[in-house]
This record gives sequence, structure tokens and C-alpha cells, in this order.
Amino acid sequence: MAAKEIRSHLPGIFYRSSAPDQPPFKADGDPVAVGDVIGLVEVMKSFHEVQADVSGTNIRFVVENEAPVTAGAVLAKLDD
Repeated sequence: MAAKEIRSHLPGIFYRSSAPDQPPFKADGDPVAVGDVIGLVEVMKSFHEVQADVSGTNIRFVVENEAPVTAGAVLAKLDD
């Protein structure tokens, strides 16, 4: 079974929730549908939603919250 990947479309800082006092959009192990928001990327004080372009189960984040990312970086992996 090959893992599916969700990648960042922009370089910036990756956030798993909308604010520090809010729960993450998705927790490790959650299922994901196409279009689900899994996080935000901040670019020059603008926040851009990261929406899943694939669906799957058991999301596993490979990038830590508040970590810098490059365009094309893998943010999370999903099982079929």
C-alpha cells in the first residue's frame, strides 16, 4: 500500500491550527477527504489554507507545527 502525500504549494511557515489556543485542523490518525483543510502556510503575514488534494486514512504529519517549509515540501502522508 503506497502512501499518498499532501504537499505545500507555497514556501513559508506551516501551522496545524488557526490559532495557538485552537485544536489542530487534523490530528495524527484522522481520515482526510479531498478539500479538507489540514493546516495553514504563512507567507509575509498572510495565511493560506492547505487543502488536501487527495483523500485517505491515518494522516501522519511529517512537518512540525510552526516549521518553515518550501514549496513542494511534503507536509503529511495518508494511507489509501
